[in-house]
Amino acid sequence: MPSPTLPPACRPHASVATRAIASANQRLRVWLPRLAQLALPNHCTLCGNLSPTVLCMACDEAYWNEPRLRCAVCALPLSGYRRAAAPYRCGDCIGTPPPFDTTLTLADYRAPLDLLARGLKFRARFGLAREFASRLAHMAEDALDPAHWPDVIVPVPLSAKRLVERGYNQAWQIAKLLAKALHVRADATLVRRVAHTAPQSGFDLATRRHNVAHAFALTGSVHGLHVAVVDDVMTSGATLEALARTLKTAGARRVTNFVALRTPRT
Repeated sequence: MPSPTLPPACRPHASVATRAIASANQRLRVWLPRLAQLALPNHCTLCGNLSPTVLCMACDEAYWNEPRLRCAVCALPLSGYRRAAAPYRCGDCIGTPPPFDTTLTLADYRAPLDLLARGLKFRARFGLAREFASRLAHMAEDALDPAHWPDVIVPVPLSAKRLVERGYNQAWQIAKLLAKALHVRADATLVRRVAHTAPQSGFDLATRRHNVAHAFALTGSVHGLHVAVVDDVMTSGATLEALARTLKTAGARRVTNFVALRTPRT
């Protein structure tokens, strides 16, 4: 006997119910990890030992704030391990300056610190966003001249497809807390991603730049503003270059990147 067919008038209701269930499931995937973090004892994210903070004291001392000499523009580690009073630029940034002006980063993207970025990006561990934002705020207070203080802080946006899949933008989780700490306006919608691109891992720099060359658009004026752009990880810099170029073309006075972790050149 053939299966009964719903009358056409009933089909929209079934579609609405399906969408509602999918939306509820997405919200559960985002919020369940957060509820678990509140209900369970705090553990160090890296070693797993009980800790009142995201990282225990031993891991904090062992892995954070390595005294790396970095390029002041792109934040790549330079030869030598001692911090210098004067800002240094790498050969690439001297020969072909990128459209952004400065990049601040906390540490290299390497084991075991890469677990922090992945925990925020894929497991909705929003306490890690607070950790990143707090450390970046302290770095900004030490590194930025008051004359170069940002006017607005924006996250690197996700495409609509990626945002629906993940349920949140990890860069925005950092950006809104950083803005609060620095007493600067944050805007999650000022920059919009208008092109969905495949993950950049595995591509060379030229391909990465081509993929994101026209990926961003603005929803408001940035003329004369110093815009701070926040992301969790900076790899080749192609995405941040494309975003900074969009901002500078629209009249931004200055663009500073705040990235939690920076992939060193191999």
